[in-house]
Amino acid sequence: MTPKDITTLLTGAPSSRRQFLIGAGTALAGMSLSAPALAQSKEMTIISNIGNASQRDVLQRIASEYEKTSGVKVTINNMDHEAHKTAIRSYLVVGAPDICFWFSGNRMKAFVKRGLFDDISDLFERENYKAVLGPTLNAVTVDGKQYGLPLGGLLWGLFYRKDVFAEKGWAPPKTINDLLGLGEQAKSAGMVPVSMGTKEMWPAAGWFDHMNLRINGLEKHMALMDGRMSYTDPAILPIFDKWAELINAGMFSANSTSFGWEQASAALAQKKAAMMDLAGFIKYGFPEGQQDQIAFTPFPQIVDGMARYEDFALNSIHVPKNAKNKESARDFLAYFYKPDNLSAFLETESAVPPRSDCPPSKDPLVNAAVESLKTVEGSAQYYDRDTDPDMAQEGLKGFQEFMAKPDRRDQILERLEGTRKRIFKT
Repeated sequence: MTPKDITTLLTGAPSSRRQFLIGAGTALAGMSLSAPALAQSKEMTIISNIGNASQRDVLQRIASEYEKTSGVKVTINNMDHEAHKTAIRSYLVVGAPDICFWFSGNRMKAFVKRGLFDDISDLFERENYKAVLGPTLNAVTVDGKQYGLPLGGLLWGLFYRKDVFAEKGWAPPKTINDLLGLGEQAKSAGMVPVSMGTKEMWPAAGWFDHMNLRINGLEKHMALMDGRMSYTDPAILPIFDKWAELINAGMFSANSTSFGWEQASAALAQKKAAMMDLAGFIKYGFPEGQQDQIAFTPFPQIVDGMARYEDFALNSIHVPKNAKNKESARDFLAYFYKPDNLSAFLETESAVPPRSDCPPSKDPLVNAAVESLKTVEGSAQYYDRDTDPDMAQEGLKGFQEFMAKPDRRDQILERLEGTRKRIFKT
């Protein structure tokens, strides 16, 4: 899920940054890296940003079980999700816990570059994680080394109602031309082909990600995200040309800037729209009794022969570089990351497990995403996780504007290119 979605859907008890840092400092006081390994292993601290109460309960259960088997006392400090985004910048430097929750992708890289997350490639080798993580491995890898474990994610794609498609005799689109053809059928049936609400701007970025991954592939997409590629590069123009074709064909909701993703997903639930590009949290726009009608299909192919890459937004869990008890942290992560434990942790929010050997979920949308990931060549994070936050903000504004005014393509791309040069200093 994007950070904005998770904040909306998950809430947690707030705690002040000052109180937290005092508590964390007290819990870790007296411990030193030079202490004997046995002494270090008796206590460890975790900082969680989990807002879902049921998920916090599962984490506590796993920690209690680990305590019994290892003799290590585990203290979990739960922070408000938004407050944690600020506090982590301080506690990774002073008063670091042994384990903390965060985001993978570019947000992880920012702390890796500052030397604040520990390289846990040794844990990956010991537990053979590379064999089960598939495309999610890239989300926690920097320069060939791993700095965290990917947690549950949300796979983006097209969602539709099974009953509507069965009634109309429609088939999920496999190519962009199929999508255009389905759009004409949907309009003839009095429906919006693709529901889109861009009031919060980020849904349009999901569409951009899909178009870029389908036209240019993962390598060029990540070059753009990392600031190594220009927004006015000739390879970028076909994305917006094809997107403009879809906009001008009436494929998207009218006046999409006036409403958000919840209203857009409600249109799909109410059979006013045929499809929607989102992730599994789309189900929150449906009445509970109708969620079993939601179906998933990958975003259609645009360029023949292009390998399939997807947006798979992942949270992650890390060992801070300044942690005092790194060995116990690794041992706990290995216990926490067992397929049954990880699945129980992710089931509470219907998140897609990153490892391929987790048992099936109770949520059919999660299982559909798991099956789909088996044929993915690689994955990116969602746009506003993969690039610099200031660049992402300007990108979201530009994509939202383009949805309303596709004729402003050149001006929008020039503006984004100016922002890229300023931020990445190229």
